[in-house]
This record gives sequence, C-alpha cells and structure tokens, in this order.
Amino acid sequence: MRKFFIFLASLALFLFAGFHFIKWRMDHEGPEVTPLAMSTDGVDLRPWIDPTFTPQALLPTGEPQHPFLAETDTSVMHAGSWETDAHPAEGIFSENAKVLTRRAGGKSARQCATFTFIKAGHPLILCGGLTSFRLQLLHKDSLERLAYFDLPMRPSTFEAMVKRDTRIIFSDTSGGAYFYLDNQDRAVLADSKQRIRRIQAVEENGSWALKLVDSWDMLPYVPNDCFHYNNLWPSGECDAITTVMPDYTGLIWWTTRNGRVGSLDPETGKVKVMQLSGEEIQNSFALDETGAYIVSDHAMYLLTLEDGLPTVKWRLPYDRGTGRKVGSINQGSGTSPTLLGEGRYITFADNADDRIAIIVAHAGDVPDGQTRQICRVPVFASGASATDNSMIGHGRTIILENNHGYTNAQIHKDYGSVTGGVVRVDVREDESGCDIVWESDLKVPSVVPKLSLGNGIAYFYSFDLLDNGDRLWSLVGLDFETGREVVRVPTGTGIAFNNNWASIAIAPTGDMWVGTRQGVLKIVEGN
Repeated sequence: MRKFFIFLASLALFLFAGFHFIKWRMDHEGPEVTPLAMSTDGVDLRPWIDPTFTPQALLPTGEPQHPFLAETDTSVMHAGSWETDAHPAEGIFSENAKVLTRRAGGKSARQCATFTFIKAGHPLILCGGLTSFRLQLLHKDSLERLAYFDLPMRPSTFEAMVKRDTRIIFSDTSGGAYFYLDNQDRAVLADSKQRIRRIQAVEENGSWALKLVDSWDMLPYVPNDCFHYNNLWPSGECDAITTVMPDYTGLIWWTTRNGRVGSLDPETGKVKVMQLSGEEIQNSFALDETGAYIVSDHAMYLLTLEDGLPTVKWRLPYDRGTGRKVGSINQGSGTSPTLLGEGRYITFADNADDRIAIIVAHAGDVPDGQTRQICRVPVFASGASATDNSMIGHGRTIILENNHGYTNAQIHKDYGSVTGGVVRVDVREDESGCDIVWESDLKVPSVVPKLSLGNGIAYFYSFDLLDNGDRLWSLVGLDFETGREVVRVPTGTGIAFNNNWASIAIAPTGDMWVGTRQGVLKIVEGN
C-alpha cells in the first residue's frame, strides 16, 4: 500500500511538473525583441501619402484633465474618460515611415489590445493569451520588454479550449482589457478572479518592475460560478467585471457583463452596487464630472452616485434588433459611449436589423422644447451594417467604422465577406438633427480607430487581398474633412499582423502603435 501511495504522489508530481513545463513553453517570452513573421514575403511595403493633402490641426475636444487619470489621452484604450479616441499629437504622415514589430508570448502568441503610456513615455500594454492576460511595459524606442505582470486565466478561455470554440473568447470583454492608468503610473484593472487591483510601474536603480500595491476582492458582490478547470460543474451565476474607471472624486466605478454597476472607495474599501436587471454590459463607459454614461444591450444610461450608490438619472432605450450580427459581440450596441461637443452630447450606435444607426443625445439637461434624443441616423448598406468598436468624437462630428462580416482571426476565412465602410455624421448647429457629411468604402474589419488632432487625420487599420489569398495589412489615414485617403503605411502580411479587435494608439511623441493578433507594432518617422 505504501508503494501505491508513493506511485500516486510521484504521478501527481510528474503531471504537475509537466503542466507547468507546457505552460512555461507557451508563455515564455524574453525581454529581447522577436519581430512578427510575415506569411508572404516580397510584397511592396513602401508607405504612400497624398502629396496634395495639407495636414490641418484641429481644436482640442474640451475634455478637462481628469484628476485621477494619467495625462488624458494616455490613460485608457479610448483616449480619456470621455472616450473620444482623439489624441493631441500629430500622427504619422510620411513616405519615410518605418514599422517596428514585437511578437508577444512564447509558443502560443499573445494578442495585445490596450495601450497606455507612463510618465517616462514607455507603453504599458495588456496582452491576452491562452494561459493568462499579461501586463507588459515596453521600451518606447526599442520595444524591449522592461517588466511584466501576469494576471489569471479567464474562465472563458478554458471553456473555449474545452469546447474548441474561439467565439467564446471573443464574446468576453472581462479580465483587464478595459483598464486605466492613474496619475501615479498605476494600472487599475479587474482580473478574472474579480479582484480590482492597482499595479504600479516603478523604476529602481535603472530597472523597471510592475508591483502590486492594492487589491480589493469583489467576489462578495459579483457571482462568479463559472465553468473552469477547478469548477467543472457550475450551478450558479457566472458574472465578471468588464470595466473600471475613476470618477472626479477618486471613487472607482465598475461594471459587469450581467449588468451590475458599482463603486469602490479605495480609501475605505467600501463597495456599493446596483443591477440593471436582465441587461448586459460588454463595452467600456464614458465618465464626466456628473456621472457615468453606460450603454447596455437594451438602453443608454446616465448614472450618478447617491451616497456612493450608482443611481439611474436618465435612460434612453434603443433598437437592439432581433439577434446578434456577424461583427458584433452581442445583441446590442457595439460601441462604447462617447462624449463630444465639449461634453454636451453623448453618442453611441444601436443594433437595428437592417441598418444600425448613430444616435446622439443630450448628455445633461434637455433644453426647453427638445427631447433627450437629438438624432438617429441609419448608416452603411442595407443588410450589411454592424459595428463593435467605439466611434471617434470631436466637436459636432462622429466617425464610425463598419465591422459587418468579420468574426475573428482564428476562424475567419473569407475576407471578401468583410463589407467595409466608414462614415462621418455631424450634429447640426441648431440641434435639429444630424447629417451624413462623407462616406468611405475603406474596409476596416475590427480596429479601435484614432483621430490625430495634430494633423486632422483619422487612422484605421485595413487590408488588401493578395493574389495568393493572403492579406497585406496597412495603417490607413482618412482626411477628417473629406474622408479622402491621404496616407497608407503597409505593415505586414498574414495573421501575425491582423489587428483582430485591438486598438491603435497615438503616443504623445506622435509615434503610432497597433495591437495585433501576435503582438504589437510601432510606426515611426524614418530617417
């Protein structure tokens, strides 16, 4: 009997060691740079610019500096708490643009989705993988890794592996992607164990580290009975925190997939929570001095805090359609709300069956003689209209891309099915409605676009089909005023260069970063 127990113990030790060796092989990534690999070589990667275009700076958005965020456009995926996706710096517009790349992950590549920038200028990014999410601090010039911090695996990743269905992964926005960088170089996020954590970038004796400085357990408020390796027969509710954001007093707002909205006082640890019953929240939210603008799969909300408890101030229902579309994460709005018009308006897209529509509403009090909703403008072609990315908001202007027909890089085969399209819609000065200003047929499968206020170019990530069926991916800029293509920088071919729902970021230096399915790329002015 003793030998039998020794055998079982040895077997368990062997399996444990084997699991961790496999995990190490999948995860191991050194600090040095391994470039992304192209699937088709010999293609023309020369940048192109329109020589007749003259860059024209745009006015600031009017968003104030948030007291608890890093410099506004460096702090979150969507460039600040107003979620405008507008950056002050002048983006790339050069025939000499140079593309630098870094592969993320070990044998199993990681997709990098979210960019923030610490005070030293280095990007602090989040990259997802099969075994875990990982915060990585990269050198702003060389792309060498300076530090990293591993987060736990999401239950949805385990479920997707067991069921061999990657769509499960891409319908889950929890785990840390919607994190923010605060005014002390701390990444604040909710991990898959439902802990809100603050992780600080610290330099000591010339070396960088990411150090956990705070952690709050949200499990008492967020049921998380999910299918996972340690919970194969769940019987309760599986919910997860998707987004965190500070308000102007320092309280941390948070939302969950199943419609919970809460606040956390980081000074006392006090938590208050309410729920939008029967509604789902998959997108991030916008926030100003008044409160949080949250879109569920049924309605747009403004919530304010009453003694720390999120409370509905107004609710605007919208057309959610009759089902989830190809190019959408759920049956509801695919956009994070955006404040524009110096904070007077809030905009989002609905999920109407035939054509989705851009909706603009008054964010604050409704003027006499008007209604909350200013306009609803159907966009893109009939039967080929969907989006799952936030719009750009600037002044009275909204720019939105069409993601119809795209699924994800793991399963998508027919790139001819990607419908494409970008549209600009403006709010009329008298607020009597909104009008389409221009349309482009540019194919943009999935990127979070960005507007450079420094040169008046809206940037997207597109592709061209090669003769062998492969894709050549490019950063593409459209003139804010006309929608005309004015710059194109080819980046590379194949799945490694597929953006796959990640974001573009414009650093304060004007360097441009793009998350890809297998890592990250940076576009700089060449010599």
